[in-house]
Amino acid sequence: MICESQPGAGSEVAVPAYVVYQAEITDPERYEQYRTRVSPSILAAGGRYLVRGGDVEVLEGEAPAGRTVLLEFPTMEDALQWYRGDAYTEIRKLRVGAAKARMYLVGGVT
Repeated sequence: MICESQPGAGSEVAVPAYVVYQAEITDPERYEQYRTRVSPSILAAGGRYLVRGGDVEVLEGEAPAGRTVLLEFPTMEDALQWYRGDAYTEIRKLRVGAAKARMYLVGGVT
């Protein structure tokens, strides 16, 4: 588990991790199969949605094309176990050819 010492406390606290996903959907029917199956895998791995689609207001630069999703997991390890796990590996195959996606993991702060 990736931990960070809390100032003055002398103890370590788990640091949350965030999966940022942006996708331009190219095959809506196939993508819908992916979308309906991915949620249970995220929840089973301890993840939760913070952003799932929604309106975008550009503050600087350009808006990302398509859909943006932000997931929170208790730790980096939890997020990686979900992503690399058998369940999501199978589900991810449904997305191939249905979307041009970019996904990355960012460590949070305590």
